[in-house]
Amino acid sequence: MTRIAHIELDDGNLPPPTPEIEQERRVAMFDLMEHNTFELPDREGRPVPPGPYNVGLSIRDKRLVFDVTTESHDKAAEFHLSLSPFRQVVKDYFQICKSYFDAVKTLPPSQIETIDMARRGIHNEGARILQERLEGKVTVDDDTARRLFTLVCVLHFGG
Repeated sequence: MTRIAHIELDDGNLPPPTPEIEQERRVAMFDLMEHNTFELPDREGRPVPPGPYNVGLSIRDKRLVFDVTTESHDKAAEFHLSLSPFRQVVKDYFQICKSYFDAVKTLPPSQIETIDMARRGIHNEGARILQERLEGKVTVDDDTARRLFTLVCVLHFGG
């Protein structure tokens, strides 16, 4: 069972999100629970506790932290990623999202579609960076990486 069964964001110390950010979070979490791939590799010849997994996602000491446990809450893995590689793509993603949310209110569908295509491109770039940073720690498919990147952005929003 190589999947996430439950995910929790440690966002208690963050300012309240905007309605748009909260909507992005809800959709990402719902989609992630519907379908995801999350496979921990063997570590130094030791078997990995079987999934499905509970994942805690937080930012601590300017690092993105994945705290992974089994459904019975036994520790499966913990890894810390530098936030530096994400800074620019998260900034770009928030800027394009703001443009998109503003466009939906006033612009014609053709212009909204153009902005949405740019938004998806930046989102894909963030997911690719996340997959690269997770290499050797956990294997995630493209859709899982996209949804996790959205949650990383949610955590960045307050940070």
